[in-house]
Amino acid sequence: MIPIAPDFHQRQPILEHVLHTLAFYHPRAIDPSGGFYHFFKDDGTVFDSHTRHLVSSARYVFVWAMAARHFPDRPEFIDNARRAVNFLRAAHRNPSSGGYAWQLDWRDGRATVIDATNHCYGLAFVLLAYAHALRAGIAEAGAWLDETFELMERRFWLADFGLYADEATADWVLSPYRGQNANMHATEACLAAYEATSERRFLDRAQRVASHITERQAALTDGLMIWEHYKSDWSVDWDYNRNDMTNIFRPWGYQPGHFTEWARLLIRLERHRPLPWLLPKAEALFDLAFKRAWDDEYGGLYYGFGPDFRICDDRKYHWVQCESLATAAVLGQRTGKASYWRWYDTLWDYCWQHWIDHQHGAWYRLLTRENVNTTDEKSPAGKVDYHTTGACYEIISALKD
Repeated sequence: MIPIAPDFHQRQPILEHVLHTLAFYHPRAIDPSGGFYHFFKDDGTVFDSHTRHLVSSARYVFVWAMAARHFPDRPEFIDNARRAVNFLRAAHRNPSSGGYAWQLDWRDGRATVIDATNHCYGLAFVLLAYAHALRAGIAEAGAWLDETFELMERRFWLADFGLYADEATADWVLSPYRGQNANMHATEACLAAYEATSERRFLDRAQRVASHITERQAALTDGLMIWEHYKSDWSVDWDYNRNDMTNIFRPWGYQPGHFTEWARLLIRLERHRPLPWLLPKAEALFDLAFKRAWDDEYGGLYYGFGPDFRICDDRKYHWVQCESLATAAVLGQRTGKASYWRWYDTLWDYCWQHWIDHQHGAWYRLLTRENVNTTDEKSPAGKVDYHTTGACYEIISALKD
């Protein structure tokens, strides 16, 4: 039975929902041999106790560091944050190359590298992790934050284009693929680094990348929409992964969830640097996502649509709804417009009904268009409810006033 939804215009019910979500992971996620388990069934059963993915390892730092700041009366959360940072540093990092292994096999307290590829997307989350660890009071993370940013600058920054490359081999040979997703999360990480340190270099980098993706690269399509994939000269690659729906990090098509995620990042940038183009761009991206991807029949935002505006993937992903929910609140608070708060209410009603596992905790990961859960894997690689708890913290901040 689905309980009656609380008033999500109040901060306390959202804080309680965060705790309900965290209870799914603590303490069952703790691996006695080190770090945390990453792969969970809907009921909390661990279905892969050995694989460790860099994205999940870094996101765990965010999850527990933010929890430590918002619930200071729960000392287990800062303990978990330290545990997560230590695992990220000791297990994933290659002290010789400075890189972070994309995927590990962890057994009996020892890591075997499965995939040593260096991803800028992964390093962006490492940078984000150290920034949030530092804000939670883990002082040694400050030096690791600097080290990671310098590594990204040295290995992935393309000065001629003012954007980051995407992927490199273990010995740092760059792939010709270029993607907006890594740059979006690099922007997020640089904003977090700035908020943790007040160092202007991080804000400068966030502004430059945000401008180049949401303005210059968007101008290569229709002037607004942000395409995902590019060639080595940053020209649009319309065919990359066109026929592959399995790549969760590089899906084909326009991603409405990334439109709303960028909108929120632009407003966050505006708080620190009030440039006149940021708010109009954020509103346009949000409005376009809902115009093109909202499902009037079953609710929720579709995953993707093509250049012809036809839906190319009608599945519903948790992160798309989460990012859009948080952005609706952020834009509602920033603009005072009732339309954003109406979307906020609509999304909460929809998510409360379909996405939240009221019995076991946390959110489901993936539903069909008709909102049917066809997989019992609640947290495969990369999830760990980073998007769900992160959205709640954004909303809490927006509701402060």
